[in-house]
Parts: sequence; C-alpha cells; structure tokens
Amino acid sequence: MIKGLRLATIWSEDLTKKLLPFYRDVVGLKPGIEAPGFVLFGDPNAPALALGTHSEVHGNATDPARHMVGLEVDDIHGEYQRLKNAGVDFIQAPEKGPGDDSPVMATLRDPEGNLVQLFQYAGAM
Repeated sequence: MIKGLRLATIWSEDLTKKLLPFYRDVVGLKPGIEAPGFVLFGDPNAPALALGTHSEVHGNATDPARHMVGLEVDDIHGEYQRLKNAGVDFIQAPEKGPGDDSPVMATLRDPEGNLVQLFQYAGAM
C-alpha cells in the first residue's frame, strides 16, 4: 500500500557547487544525513527534502516548472524579506491563494533554476 510522500529529491550535476550552500546556508535547512553526493534535510524519519549528485543531470534546470518543492514557513513575509536581502530570485512575492483555507505562498528560483514554493498555512491542513 502506498502511504504518501516520504522524500523529494532535487538532483544536480554537482550539489556542492551551488545547491548545498544555497539550501543549507541561505535557506537555512539543517542536514539530517550527509554522505558524499547526497544530503537529506530535516528528520530522516519524516518526509524530507534531499539533494543529490546525479550522473545524468547536467547544468541548470531546463523545465523548472515541471516540479516544485514546497517548504512550510511560519512567517512568510519575514522569510521572503530575509531571502530577498540575501539575493534570492523570487518570481512571486507572498500572495494568498484562492479560497478561505488557501495558504499564503511565494515562489523562488534556486541557483540551478529549480522553482521552490514557500507556504504559510493559517490553520491545520
């Protein structure tokens, strides 16, 4: 039986050049597992984001809208400003989605062109 999402991985030609410093040092995610060519952020026993070096990935993302990683934040406006001040390229400023239960979201581009969304939910999902 499929239970749900466990891991999302962003592959890179060499994660140590751009992606690892961006997600660890700029975004502020904490590594839970680090190995040569692979890092998992957060609790290894919970759904997490991973980065890895992959031999079939070369250069920047050519279709960055094909998939998006979503990161939950508790203060989207504060994170947006902090990341903008650090030079992060946002393609969408914080904006509430349609509907009363929709989160506020912002979309940024990582150093290899992958799109990442920040979400702040008003209540329990």
